[in-house]
Amino acid sequence: MSKSLSNLAFVLLALVILISSGLYTVDETEQVVITQFGEPVGDAITTPGLHFKTPFVQTVNRFDKRFLEWDGDANQIPTRDKRFIWVDSYARWKIVDPLRFFERLNNELGAQSRLDDILDGETRNSIARHDLVEVVRTTNREPDASLLESEEETAVLDHIERGRESITQEILANAKEPIAEFGIELIDFRFKRINYVEEVRQDVFARMIAERNRIAERYRSEGEGESARIRGERERELKRIQSEAYRTAQELQGAADGEATGIYAEAYTRDASFYAFMKSLETLENTADADSTLILSTESDLLGYLSGTQ
Repeated sequence: MSKSLSNLAFVLLALVILISSGLYTVDETEQVVITQFGEPVGDAITTPGLHFKTPFVQTVNRFDKRFLEWDGDANQIPTRDKRFIWVDSYARWKIVDPLRFFERLNNELGAQSRLDDILDGETRNSIARHDLVEVVRTTNREPDASLLESEEETAVLDHIERGRESITQEILANAKEPIAEFGIELIDFRFKRINYVEEVRQDVFARMIAERNRIAERYRSEGEGESARIRGERERELKRIQSEAYRTAQELQGAADGEATGIYAEAYTRDASFYAFMKSLETLENTADADSTLILSTESDLLGYLSGTQ
């Protein structure tokens, strides 16, 4: 009895192991290729859920169903106008035919290697067919006239035929067909960064600094000229105001003197003797004080006023 129970337990355990090795699940983000002794068996399984395979003989090969990333290495590439630049790019792709993907590339590591070859080659070819201005610009926008300070900046804003967006679409279109042979769909391709090589970059920075210094010097010169003009206008306006004020003061003083003379003349004609008397007193007040000694002739009008004979 004990031996029978042991045999039954062993059989049950073997069945459990057999069933567990024959069952597998497929996640919603996965797709599966079943292989038997290294060779694919049947079609790829893309439906999520519980599935069955031959235990111990068949192997489950899982592949991601989601968008995957390709991040290329920065490469030094010459443009059509012989400007050497560093181009760093990236792309998004997904596995659309798992069976072909497994047969051609086996795994994602192999896919990354093939993407490197194809995308780097198409990027180099496309950039070599275009000038630098086509690679870095996207539209023919009208620049602000105040920004066109130099011939170099004007050249950068020349008319473009294609532009960066068109070049990326060209690379994407040219790479899709050879990549599709591996069961891969190329979703998108973009430039991550475009820059001059170090040697050229230093020369460009030096030219930019020299150009900005020239522009700054021109602005300073124009500012000094404007400052001198404003100071000259200020001095001229100040002298004009002073001249007009002096003329007005002289006119007022002349009018006052004329009015005073008229009053004096009217007073003189009204009572000449009284006027003469007052002028004599003013003269005496201005010429003599308490310590002064006056010597007057007997014919002096002043002596007559003082003595009371007039």
